Amino acid sequence: MKKFLSLVLVTFFTVSYNAFAQEEESSKPELSISGSVDAYYRANLNASNSLLTPDADGDYNTYIAPTSSFANKPGFALGMANVILGLEGKKTGFVADLVFGPRGTDAVFGSTTASSSIVNQLYAYWNVSEAVTLTIGNFNTFLGYEVISPTGNYNYSTSYMFSYGPFSHSGLKADFSFGDVTAMLAVMNPTDATDFNPSGDYVLGAQLGYGGAYLNFIYSDDFYQVDLTAGWDLTDALYLGVNATKAKDSFSGAALYLQNSFSDSFSLGLRGEYFKDEAGLAIAADESVIDLTLSANYSIGNLTLIPEFRMDMLSYDDGYILKGDQTYDANGNISGIANAELGKSLSSFTLAAVYAF
Repeated sequence: MKKFLSLVLVTFFTVSYNAFAQEEESSKPELSISGSVDAYYRANLNASNSLLTPDADGDYNTYIAPTSSFANKPGFALGMANVILGLEGKKTGFVADLVFGPRGTDAVFGSTTASSSIVNQLYAYWNVSEAVTLTIGNFNTFLGYEVISPTGNYNYSTSYMFSYGPFSHSGLKADFSFGDVTAMLAVMNPTDATDFNPSGDYVLGAQLGYGGAYLNFIYSDDFYQVDLTAGWDLTDALYLGVNATKAKDSFSGAALYLQNSFSDSFSLGLRGEYFKDEAGLAIAADESVIDLTLSANYSIGNLTLIPEFRMDMLSYDDGYILKGDQTYDANGNISGIANAELGKSLSSFTLAAVYAF
């Protein structure tokens, strides 16, 4: 009997130990891999698709397109390949978000080395408690309605407010969660200085969220930007998003995002944006532009097709060189445009394909 009880106890503890070991092993965080790839076709509807226009330096090496980020090349063009490696533990974890291609290059323009030019985000975090998380490293901005990855946006082309606001920050932030109320405080390098701090100056960041609305703020000695983003499901099918922003001595704007789902695989969305350029960054100093973008999203498994019509309307005449004859200098480089036909609006069509994994 004693031998039998001993055998039972040994068997019980062996099974219990193995079960505990398996549970402990299964609770270990596993490496996750996700991301996306995207490509697109774009054509101007009322302007040339091959005519070069002057850039900020007066050089004729850019194409006619809205001066907002991404989806701005003619014909068939590449977006980016986005690969995100993550390890999410109960207390700690990390994210390494890598980008390859033109969209990724534009997003990480502040990088200074070849190796860091593919790093969209690179950070580690610590869940100090259920209410507090600390994050250090390089993370995408908390300002604005839109993001770098096309999987996070409804419209494929991006707004002016997103294009001229910050893309990424490097620093230390603390996120707080108090039920329906969330908050964030951050100390960061100058905006988009992702590799290191080149000036010794720092930027303070803050966010307050409640009920689907977020008030965002960044501040440095000579600059501030305040930003409001919000989104609500008006019905089971209809969604409304809002973004408004003001950057000191730079720009201001507001946008509405209206989207309606007609089925599990098809929806339509309209973005209407007003953007005031106070510093001449995007269009011209003290001028404005209205961007109307109508997009459809059609999903086939993990693939989303996005046909999109966009119209950009300037507040002043002759803002776009719509047509003309290229002139050349003695070296055969384009030096200007003769017989130029100018206009204040630009309409275009884009067909994008975004695959998420």
